[in-house]
Amino acid sequence: MLIVGKMLLEYKPQIKTIEINRMTTPNSGKPGHLGVTRLIKAFENSMKGFKAGYKYEEAIRMEIWTLVAGTLFLLFIDLPVLERLFMWFCLIMLLTIEVLNSAIEAAIDRIGFEYHELSGRAKDLGSTAVFLGMVFTTVVWSVLLAKHYL
Repeated sequence: MLIVGKMLLEYKPQIKTIEINRMTTPNSGKPGHLGVTRLIKAFENSMKGFKAGYKYEEAIRMEIWTLVAGTLFLLFIDLPVLERLFMWFCLIMLLTIEVLNSAIEAAIDRIGFEYHELSGRAKDLGSTAVFLGMVFTTVVWSVLLAKHYL
């Protein structure tokens, strides 16, 4: 027991460092760009995500077209600005949840297509998030439209 304790006290892990040619953010150790360049790169990555989502995910295409139609509808109805804005935020939230769900599904599919209980659970939970977003959006839109038009 004494020998094991002495070995633990003398243990010094070997830490290997890897040099990266790109800049790193202070204190984070993560490689990447800084300042305005970082914002530009983040925007470019977001646009790549939009394109990929629209190209490969039917649900994202549906949510984008729902957002477009909902936005046009909200521009022409007679509701207070804050209520229209809240309704529009519901559509944005719904698209955001769908994008996250698609990201989860893509990551799970990257791991493998064979069935695994945790993979199925992750996909089901993502689907549940989309469902709850749809319920929330439907309730908000129904209540606000009924308040003014019924």
